[in-house]
Amino acid sequence: MAFLTHLLVCTFGMGSWMAINGLWVELPLLVTELPESWFLPSYLTVIIQLANIGPLLITVLHYFRPGCLSEVPVIFAVLGVGTVACILFAFLWDTTSWVLGTQHSIAFLVLTFFLALVDCTSSVTFLPFMNRLATCYLTSYFVGEGLSGFLPAIVALAQGSGLTTCVNVTMPANSSSPKTTLKTSISQGEPSPILSALPTITSAVFSMESRYLPAHFSPFIFFLLLTVMMLCCLVAFFFLQRKSMRRENSTQDLFTSQVTLNSIRLREDHEPGALGLADYDNKSQGHLEEKEPFTTSLQLTFIYILVAFINALTNGVLPSVQTYSCLSYGPVAYHLSATLSSMANPLACFISMYLPNRSLLFLGILSLLGTSFGAYNLAMAVMSPCPLLQGHWGGEVLIVASWVLFIGCLSYVKVMLGVILRDRSRSALLWCGAAVQLGSLLGALLMFPLVNVLQLFSSADFCNLQCSA
Repeated sequence: MAFLTHLLVCTFGMGSWMAINGLWVELPLLVTELPESWFLPSYLTVIIQLANIGPLLITVLHYFRPGCLSEVPVIFAVLGVGTVACILFAFLWDTTSWVLGTQHSIAFLVLTFFLALVDCTSSVTFLPFMNRLATCYLTSYFVGEGLSGFLPAIVALAQGSGLTTCVNVTMPANSSSPKTTLKTSISQGEPSPILSALPTITSAVFSMESRYLPAHFSPFIFFLLLTVMMLCCLVAFFFLQRKSMRRENSTQDLFTSQVTLNSIRLREDHEPGALGLADYDNKSQGHLEEKEPFTTSLQLTFIYILVAFINALTNGVLPSVQTYSCLSYGPVAYHLSATLSSMANPLACFISMYLPNRSLLFLGILSLLGTSFGAYNLAMAVMSPCPLLQGHWGGEVLIVASWVLFIGCLSYVKVMLGVILRDRSRSALLWCGAAVQLGSLLGALLMFPLVNVLQLFSSADFCNLQCSA
């Protein structure tokens, strides 16, 4: 039963960010079909941040009217909306409409907002619900949250989304290039009919360019698979909430029986030093509920700031520049960094399950280590299309290892901080979810103007790089 509960919790956790992660990994195919083209990521970034209205409303309600909103019906609603939205995506993803004289993917953008609303709201509802289960299951939840990015990436990899190849392209020379024209005349000034019939020969330029390979199956199939995953999350939550209700009822019955039994003992036995009713009840509560750890306000502030900072890096800053930091080393390095870093997230959660460490000093040092790997990735993105060791196998190994260690270190810290806050109270978990969303929002708002407005990062075409040695 414990293994089954861990499996249900893991499946439930996958519903946290699976839908939006699925959209991101499918972008290489979507941008070739939709009229927004490569402006589509910019639209997605803005829409996802607008969806933070969901967690904002729940956090405000919790602050001003605590306990007025149960997370169970909200979770059912968001998972239901996410499942329906994925089904509609399968049929409407390529539907376009005319707006102000140009075509736009209105259906796609509206459905994206609902999916983003589901995933953003999960941060302030899924974590507080986990307070109803034992602490040991929280790590399984974070494993599932990590798989929410890994599984869609594996499906997209099997689909062939984003795989490229180098092709030889022949392009006409520009206007400044010399043109050779074969033309002559006879002595009377009349053109030769034979030479005049010859075609004009213009110089041409040959170059290598990256081209996307055709996908093994369409986005329609991909979104149907995404629907199945979301439906599994909904079913898993249905059984989990029933289990949590049975646990709460059995706990209440146990408290009642203990109070009744202790009352009988108090009436029958009045020996000195006998255990009082209040003392006995407090001791029983201590066995059934974990004792709230002593955490100062300064430590709590540090934890929430660290949660926001880590999520700003992992959800906002670094994902915005992953292509810039990796594509200069080739498509293999890019796909390895994307896939292995997605695997590093659930692997770090498994490690935290067997090697837990709640020391804030240790977690702070590990956060600095993970941030240093993130800084290296960011530096390589700034140096694109000619980063360090470009064209050398060592550069490929370094960028892949840096991305894996960056995600792995910070994922471990996120899990342990969540465990610490879970042992404190349900309210602490809700504010943890709010810090997650705040950090992600700030990271995205910071990177959007840098990438899309100021254009500080230059994309690389691995097939046509011209970097000095």
